[in-house]
Amino acid sequence: MPEPATDNDRILERPLMERYVLDELKALRNEKNLLQVELTEKVAEAKLEASDRAIRYMADTTNNIFYIITAAASLIVLLGWRSIQDVKGHIESITSAKIAKLIESYEKRLEEVENNVKIRSDQLIATQEEISNTNKLHSLWMRAAIEKNTEEKINLYDEILEMQPDDTEALTYKADALLDIGESKWALSLTEQAIEQDNNYSLAYWQRACSQADLGNFSDAIDDLENYINLSSINITEKELEEEPFFKELRKDERYRQMVTKYI
Repeated sequence: MPEPATDNDRILERPLMERYVLDELKALRNEKNLLQVELTEKVAEAKLEASDRAIRYMADTTNNIFYIITAAASLIVLLGWRSIQDVKGHIESITSAKIAKLIESYEKRLEEVENNVKIRSDQLIATQEEISNTNKLHSLWMRAAIEKNTEEKINLYDEILEMQPDDTEALTYKADALLDIGESKWALSLTEQAIEQDNNYSLAYWQRACSQADLGNFSDAIDDLENYINLSSINITEKELEEEPFFKELRKDERYRQMVTKYI
């Protein structure tokens, strides 16, 4: 049976126990530090790996986006559109061109309508003026036919000639009125104008024959009478020739008598 420990033994054993406890505590502390270091390293490694993965993902995503943008840009370039602004500009230009073409088409149609309306309006105005002039001319001819005053009759023929300067009948009838007031030279000039306008108008030759006879140009007067007889659709009688006062001296001419014998 062992002997019980004495106080001295207990005093000797106490430092050993403390030393043992201190060594254990130190070992635990070292182990804890090692665990902390290992844990820190693992956490850092995990963070680094996560960061690296995130960076690679970001890089891959950026590269993919860049590839997509590059492909889209290449496609746009192939289509002739180098940017979104080009697309917008191209659309605007196409739209503007179509709108301009449509406007031009409507403007042409409107111009055609305006031209047609103007033509119709001008035709209507011209027709109205023609009707008005015709009515006025008819009125002037009616007044001249019943007018007894020679001067007034000449004025009426002047109004007709003002409206129709080349009116052969008006020139001829004015010449007839001028012969009545002794203006044979003036009458001769008018009949020559009338014949220049229409050399088949027989009455102009009759009036010129009267003017020539009154002026003593008997040969020219006979020529005009022959032209009148050849052109006139009415057969002249010797009585009508006898009743014409301007042929009084002409009837003494031998050639005149031969003409009467030939044609009448």
